[in-house]
Amino acid sequence: MPELTLWKKQEIDRLRKDMERLFVRLWDDFGIPRFPRIARNIPTIDLSESGENLIVRVEIPDVNPEDLDVSVTEDRLCIKGEMRQESTDEGDIYQRAEASYGAFTRDIELPCRVIKEEVEATYKEGILTIVMPKCKPEPDRSFRVRVR
Repeated sequence: MPELTLWKKQEIDRLRKDMERLFVRLWDDFGIPRFPRIARNIPTIDLSESGENLIVRVEIPDVNPEDLDVSVTEDRLCIKGEMRQESTDEGDIYQRAEASYGAFTRDIELPCRVIKEEVEATYKEGILTIVMPKCKPEPDRSFRVRVR
């Protein structure tokens, strides 16, 4: 009986992979984006860690820094903003438009606690860089347990 269950799972996995491949080919052939528009509106982030800092880099081209709202707690970072579309001429006919516009929010759980009062953010050439000093780790305090 376990052989039947294993075979059934393998066949279902194979069918799922075939269906995924079919949809990817369909989307690629017809130029349909694989991700819905709402998912493309979310800017990508890079989170790195140096000796004393967490560093977040966010790609947000053509955003006015005044349209950004960055807030931080000891263990979370929230970035809100809006990408605005430049005005276009009435006669423009687009053959393909992939640029994303509209409001976005990124809420990121940080891998360690940070000193929120010392966080610094800069925006230059479409990249938002946030430097967050990490909290010093608390030394382990041992507690002697009395054995009876």
